[in-house]
Amino acid sequence: MVRPGDGNAQPLATPLAAFTDTTRGRYPRARVESLRCDLMAGDIVPIELGLTDGNVFTLWAPRWREGDDEWEAFLGLDEDLYGFPGVAELAAFVRNDDENDLVEHPAWDTVVRLQADELVPDDRHSYDLVGVPELAAEDPTPEVIAELEDALEIVRILGEVCELTVVTKFFNGNPILGAVTTGTRNFTGREGVDLWVRIGRLIAKHWDDVIDAIDAVITTPDVDKAAVATAEAELEAAASAEDEDEPVDEELELVEEGDDEDEDEEDSGDDEDLDDEIDDDDFWANVGIDPIRIVTADGEYLSLRCYLGDDPVFLGSGGKIFVFTSPRALSRFLADSTDHDLADLSTFSDVQVAATDGSLEFDVLDDNVYVLPGLADDIADGPRRMDRNQLDLAVELLTDAADYADDDSVNEALGSTTPLGWFVDYATNPDPKRMAPSPPFDNESEAWRALVHDFEERLVKKS
Repeated sequence: MVRPGDGNAQPLATPLAAFTDTTRGRYPRARVESLRCDLMAGDIVPIELGLTDGNVFTLWAPRWREGDDEWEAFLGLDEDLYGFPGVAELAAFVRNDDENDLVEHPAWDTVVRLQADELVPDDRHSYDLVGVPELAAEDPTPEVIAELEDALEIVRILGEVCELTVVTKFFNGNPILGAVTTGTRNFTGREGVDLWVRIGRLIAKHWDDVIDAIDAVITTPDVDKAAVATAEAELEAAASAEDEDEPVDEELELVEEGDDEDEDEEDSGDDEDLDDEIDDDDFWANVGIDPIRIVTADGEYLSLRCYLGDDPVFLGSGGKIFVFTSPRALSRFLADSTDHDLADLSTFSDVQVAATDGSLEFDVLDDNVYVLPGLADDIADGPRRMDRNQLDLAVELLTDAADYADDDSVNEALGSTTPLGWFVDYATNPDPKRMAPSPPFDNESEAWRALVHDFEERLVKKS
């Protein structure tokens, strides 16, 4: 079949691989590359849908690009959307079936190799669809609005991808549903309450038809029983391992008062020895320098940064930051070169000695990992879709790099009076009492891209 997109006819592999031109169906990029937790273009995500006959488990492939074409799909074949009563059945099917709409997806081979517990949907991807009318009848708190938005969003995507006319008409014919996507700002005061009530009544009136349309395309294919048993054993083993990892209160033994004092003195001495040992081992804390990892669209890089007072100083020179693709390359540079700004530090000689004798290691803390790809797209999706921590870290990196180069452009671009600054401040410091930025966010996204481009121009790749 063929369906138009962006003015050109685009061939679709099946009805469940339909092109969609929406941009609101994505979630923020996570800082780690985990198929189970990240929802990035090119991933396949396990989801749970609460439907009329109970919960079903399936897979969702958010929008990904192949050449000039964009696609979005769910696990299924032809007119059927596959849903399974449990994660074990889903895992068994994935491992043994090669006739479904996702087999050509670039991440399918990765999904096939996942353990069963890695196919358990997280809370963010579990949608109680039959409970939506009750949810819409509650007070419009930020939590309720966020949960309703997520449920409406996945239903809208199901309607478009599976070509469910009832569902697409429900959304296209009721534009007031879009008010849910901007947080609490639309539901304050008397007019806001009236709008929330109207949305609740609209959902109550039509939601049964929406659910019936989804129920009608759900199919549960036969699954090999032995494969299901294997997956169930994996789930049980994972659950047992998780239980064992939980801390257990140890029984305290009663000791005589005199012995207790002696033990306190001994323990105090042991603690001092341990503190000394930890301090000796914490090389980077002792020299006052942090290894950092920067992820750009071109790759991952290592570098170093410290602070002199409040002023950031990078491994670099003249406002440029030296970055390296491997610990070995970075160590070699540190051992051989002093032509950089960190060489002026009194502790740099310790770094140079460790780099020379081969003992230098670069253990990068999570707070020093900066992932830039995808943030511009997330900004275009709105503040509620942002990974606050990732955005906050990226702002820190861009600001530090600009300060290091004596460049005020980043501080000016992120000032409270600019659209991007307002967006970033709201996204990183959410407050339901504040007015949320208004979409579209294309200008904010482009302004962010410009900042990232300028930052990447500061990087000097060393080998």
